[in-house]
Amino acid sequence: MQKLSKNFYHREDVITISKELLGKILITNFNKNLTSGMIVETEAYAGLTDKASHTYNGKRTPRTKTMYESGGVAYVYLCYGIHHLFNIVTNVKNIPHAVLIRAIQPQKGLDIMLNRRSKTKKTFSLTAGPGSLSKALGISIKKSGISLLSNHIWVEDQNISLKNRDIIASPRVGVQFAEEDAKNHWRFRIKNNPWVSPAN
Repeated sequence: MQKLSKNFYHREDVITISKELLGKILITNFNKNLTSGMIVETEAYAGLTDKASHTYNGKRTPRTKTMYESGGVAYVYLCYGIHHLFNIVTNVKNIPHAVLIRAIQPQKGLDIMLNRRSKTKKTFSLTAGPGSLSKALGISIKKSGISLLSNHIWVEDQNISLKNRDIIASPRVGVQFAEEDAKNHWRFRIKNNPWVSPAN
């Protein structure tokens, strides 16, 4: 078990990183409440040239400034004023690539996750979808900018090996506005994993 290093996040190819995050373990530890899950679904966003990205064409706002940081920090934003969506910033400073974590398969802290999601039993909907997994793991926009090398949010390699045939690539969810970039097959899922989000 090894925490992913800056070198993992600082690479240029956000597509490769997005695929390689599948099977890695996302862990949070807030107020001594440890929760974790295996990443089973991701989406890649290629910054300045990607019409689906918040930073397309060099857009900078108070919300997106975190995306311009050096890779290995959390970018968390609010969707529809309700859902806190957790992204991992990649590449080097001022190249705003990011990977949206869309679903995890729960591991540790199940009771804590159930409580946070106001659920009484374990179902696939607990952590399927980016808003659901963030709530289950206790991640909110207040955590945006936090280092993934910290002891609050981090990702571990626990030697879970996936091959290309284990991964499904398809268009990203909810980016129809992105014209030709909406067709990019930059959503990645572990094949036949029941914990992925239900979006087609």
